[in-house]
Amino acid sequence: MSKKLWSLITVLLVVAMFATACGTPAAAPTQAPAPQQPAATAAPAATTAPAPAALTIPDIVAGKFNVAVVLVGFHADGGWSQAHTEGAQWLTTQDSSIAVAYLDTINPGPDAESAMRSLARKGFDLIIGTTFEYGPTMDSLSQEFPKVNWLHVSGYRNNGKNYGNLFGAIEDMKYLAGMVGGARAKADGNTKIGYVAPWPLPEVIRLGNAFMIGVKTTCPECTMEVRWINTWYDPDKEKQAAQSLLDAGVDVVLIGSDTPGPLVAAANGGKWAFTYDYINSCKPAADKCLGTPYWNWGPAYLDIIKQIRAGTWKPGNDFRDASSGIVGFYGFMPGQTPQPGVPKDVIPLVQAKLADMVAGKFTFQDVFKGPIKDNTGKVIIPDGKTLTVEDLFGIDAATIKSSNITDRQPCTICMNWLADGIQGTIPAMPSQ
Repeated sequence: MSKKLWSLITVLLVVAMFATACGTPAAAPTQAPAPQQPAATAAPAATTAPAPAALTIPDIVAGKFNVAVVLVGFHADGGWSQAHTEGAQWLTTQDSSIAVAYLDTINPGPDAESAMRSLARKGFDLIIGTTFEYGPTMDSLSQEFPKVNWLHVSGYRNNGKNYGNLFGAIEDMKYLAGMVGGARAKADGNTKIGYVAPWPLPEVIRLGNAFMIGVKTTCPECTMEVRWINTWYDPDKEKQAAQSLLDAGVDVVLIGSDTPGPLVAAANGGKWAFTYDYINSCKPAADKCLGTPYWNWGPAYLDIIKQIRAGTWKPGNDFRDASSGIVGFYGFMPGQTPQPGVPKDVIPLVQAKLADMVAGKFTFQDVFKGPIKDNTGKVIIPDGKTLTVEDLFGIDAATIKSSNITDRQPCTICMNWLADGIQGTIPAMPSQ
């Protein structure tokens, strides 16, 4: 597995312990739990980490189920890491016997290994790693600490004993965003869309593809330029990439990185953007935000914790579709109102498609159901065919062999292609 390059300094920020009044644990959610809703009056999330501090490992709280969340970015980044932080904090509002701590801005590699090993030695019951690059570290440590439960978000490794992975079909929500983005571009008479893409990895590629496939349903003539920034979290670089797209004449910017910085750039240029990851990430420029494909981690975490405590957790490959409630599209979920920039005529179309997703009638496999062509005109997914989870993750035979994976089949339509309408090619991963 390739490891990403990181420039951030390891930082420990606040260790949060949250508790509610004593009571019985909340029941595990089943279908489509209500979206996690931070206070609407909350201040916009910060997008720049404070000055570094010495790394200190938090202590456990005696008598509680202790959860440690290891974040690759700043806990208040307005995106990916903040969604995990608030999802974990939500746990304590549901069950007073759960205690939560987090470490943020932890680089993959030696920094992550040191931090996670220290957490395991402290006696944390569950350690959650929140970036793909933590995979090899968590794989190794789960063997070293067999009494600790390990949950890897966005990975594909597991040992079937105390180490599993978790992810969800956010491509469903990117598809809906594409429907809105295409309608907005068509209404503006400017069919150029842009994508701030973090890394040339299958996850990033498939989400851009899902968005573009959605765009084509409302704007067949639309095209999309890509700016590869080779980082998940770099507010300045994210804004610069968005500005480059705006300078190229795009009307709508899709964000694939961790902060809402590109939204601010788009708004300053009088254009539109979709934020990502965090339900409140439209706040910095709400009038120019068309919506947010976001993660709802709390109910999924609680479900897994209840299984662990009951002794029924079978760690494996846990990939949840929209019907589980793990993902949402801000502006269209229950209790939400479409953003003001969303064209009126596309609203019922998106609402109908979302209803099918929540009901399990339209899944990630329907998003990628053929016939689908790549941007060279080649038919990638034949008529009537669709993709597997292994295809989405780009898990090929070489990856299975090198990672000693025994419960996956190699991808046959691996996610190494760009959908029709996306301009350019996929670059190579940067050298380490």
